[in-house]
Amino acid sequence: MPLRPGRCYRHISGPPYTRREYISGVPPPKIARFDMGNPRGDFPVHIKLVSKEIGQIRHNALEAARISANKIMEAIGRSNYHLKIKTYPHHVLRENKMMAFAGADRLQDGMRLAFGKPIGTAARVTSGQTIILIRTKPEYIERAKRALKVASSKISVPTKIVIEYLTPQQL
Repeated sequence: MPLRPGRCYRHISGPPYTRREYISGVPPPKIARFDMGNPRGDFPVHIKLVSKEIGQIRHNALEAARISANKIMEAIGRSNYHLKIKTYPHHVLRENKMMAFAGADRLQDGMRLAFGKPIGTAARVTSGQTIILIRTKPEYIERAKRALKVASSKISVPTKIVIEYLTPQQL
């Protein structure tokens, strides 16, 4: 079966299910790297992608956001920015697959033993939580804002972009 849309898993229902030792076959998160660019650089500007409300972000959506944001930021050179994914997909998503065609009643059990099979993982975010952080120099603020705007279109939770300027004492 194909992947269901992100809106099917955006809303939180019940407590997080993170105990991987009790469920077999949990796929690993698709996020390849959490830090891109120059993590040791001193950058005076922090541009953040912040969630506006609580929700879940699937691991493949986080990876798509990371790839798209990094692709835009690579044009300024890897030594001029640091992009960090701040959330980790701990919550295991399950799906009780139901068939909807003629004769499907012989192939499924309905709600009997409807625990579901693991289909992926998701990161649970609260309102005001930082999802992606880009640290850069003041001359690259517009490019970082564009990168986060493109990344926010990959994420199913409503987001906003916040810019923070650090003083020399905070560096």
